[in-house]
Parts: sequence; structure tokens; C-alpha cells
Amino acid sequence: MTAKTHLITGGTSGIGFGLAKRLRQQGHQVLITGRDPLRVSNAAKALDCIGYVADSQDLNQIQKLAEDLNKDNIKLDGLVLNAGVFYPMTFMDSSEQDFDRTIDINTKGPFFTLQKLVPLLNTPASVVFVSSIAIHKAFEGCSIYSASKAAFEAVSRVANLELAAKNIRINSVQPGVTATEIQGKAGMTQADQSAFFDSLENTALGRVMTVDDQIGAIEFLLSDGSLAMRNSVIEVAGGQTL
Repeated sequence: MTAKTHLITGGTSGIGFGLAKRLRQQGHQVLITGRDPLRVSNAAKALDCIGYVADSQDLNQIQKLAEDLNKDNIKLDGLVLNAGVFYPMTFMDSSEQDFDRTIDINTKGPFFTLQKLVPLLNTPASVVFVSSIAIHKAFEGCSIYSASKAAFEAVSRVANLELAAKNIRINSVQPGVTATEIQGKAGMTQADQSAFFDSLENTALGRVMTVDDQIGAIEFLLSDGSLAMRNSVIEVAGGQTL
């Protein structure tokens, strides 16, 4: 196996952290980003990797990330656009501020992260967007979140064409409900989470999914096995959309 260099946005917890850990175990060089300096520092130490502070909704920090990577002479074989947020809010209760906050992080963030890092991507290079089944399965309270993920999947279709000459491929993974810190950050109590996860016993998989269930698909899209794939979407939902 040839060691590669991968950057994972939002790599301090959840799917991003789990993926970084797996890639490090395989001998790859891994770089992670996060919003909170202390969390970035702690995660980088735990992973024995390089961490950069970069808030996906702050274009100045995204620009600085690109400048720092260039200054550190880092070229990327893989870029995982994983950083994202989920703030449940009904359609009728959503404000302009609610809309802008989620779109800024989940759509605008990966858009400009990819744009600024294109000069640092090798030829070939793989870009993986961590999307969601909420694009095509309706969940109450998810209208803005669903739109934010769908919007970047639309961007990736065009970007695949425009970046084809650079041999940059962009594909997506659509996770179903996965037990990570995101539920707590969304305001769900432990009791709420337990009840929600228990309800997934009725799916084909028979349980809520874990981080480990998600990272295999991302690993594949980063590997040379996906060299001919463009704008492909791998749904990892445990049967939640059946």
C-alpha cells in the first residue's frame, strides 16, 4: 500500500475523527481541521497527526488554511469535506439566521474549502463529501439541513466537469442516522437519543449505525479503487430508506 496524504475537515469528533484514526492506522499522513483550538490540539495529539484551526463558515480562516498548507509544502491526495452541523428546526419556525447559519457551514464552507485547496490537490486526487440521506428522505425539522446538503451535491456535479482536466474526482457518501456527538449538539437529551436509536431496531440493519459503519465507504472513495468514479453517491443507511 502506498501511503497518501488526506485532509479531513471536522476531524475532531464523530465520523471525521473515526476516519482519521483508521487512516493513521493504515500508515497514511492525516491532517484534520476543526473550529475549537483546544479540540483540534487534543484530537491531533490523540491521532498523532497535524491539526489546523479552521472554521468552515469563516472564509478568512479557509483562506488561511490554504496558505498554511502551502507554506508547509503539503500536497493532498484526498480531501474529505466532512465538517457540518445539524440544528433541527421546523419549516415554519425557521428564521433567516437559522437558514444562513446552516448554509454557511454545510454548503458555503465546503464550496470555498474545495475552491481554495484545488491548487494543493495532487493529480489524481479524490474529494469526498459527507452528505446525508436527508436529501431524499424527509425528516421533520430538517428542511434547512436537507437543503444545505443537497446544494453541495449539486455543486459537485458541475465541479466534476470543471476539474476533470486536473483529474480531481468528487463523490459523496450519504450516511443514515449514525450515533455521534451531532445528536447532543442538536439539543437532544440522552433519553431522547436512546429512544430515537431504539426506534431504528425496525430497520433492516436492526440497530443505529456507528462511526465504524460509515468510514469504510469513505476509505474506498479515497482509494485508487474509485479512480473512474465521478459524482457517485454511496448510501450507507442500514436500510433506513427502504
